[in-house]
This record gives sequence, structure tokens and C-alpha cells, in this order.
Amino acid sequence: MAILQVRDLDDKLYSSLKTIAKQENRSISQEVITILEKYISNPSLFDTNPTKDFLSLSGSWDDNRSSEEIIKSIKKNRKNSKRFDSENALFD
Repeated sequence: MAILQVRDLDDKLYSSLKTIAKQENRSISQEVITILEKYISNPSLFDTNPTKDFLSLSGSWDDNRSSEEIIKSIKKNRKNSKRFDSENALFD
């Protein structure tokens, strides 16, 4: 049986992998093998475009106002936000 060694793995990625493995009651090595087997058996499941996925989740912005009107509205709402009142010690 072959041995695979992976170096310089990002700490965040390793932590996520460790968490998933624990949830599945597997060792990290077993979890990596499972992930590789899933990918190799059906790579089309993982063939995604992150931008397209994000846009499909977020929907589109449908607005009849001009960009200037939208920007004015956003700025107006930011200035009138109660989050920045003097009573809020976090922003004092």
C-alpha cells in the first residue's frame, strides 16, 4: 500500500479537516482517503465555479434607480444608522 505525505498544509485547513474527521469518527488519514475517493469516483461533483455559485445564492440586484441614486441612499442610511449613536460605547 502506498504512503502519501503532505507538507506545508495550512493550519486552518488542517483544523477543518481534523474537525470533519472527528465528526465522522475517522482519523485524519481516513478522512483524507474518503475525500480523495469521493473526488476521484465523481469529479464532476466538485467541478464548480465559486463565482457562479455565489451569484446563484445571492440572487441579482434588480433596481430601477440609477447608480447615483443607489449610492446616495446607501450613504444616507449609513449616516442615519443608530449603531453610531453616542450612547453606543463601542463607537464612542
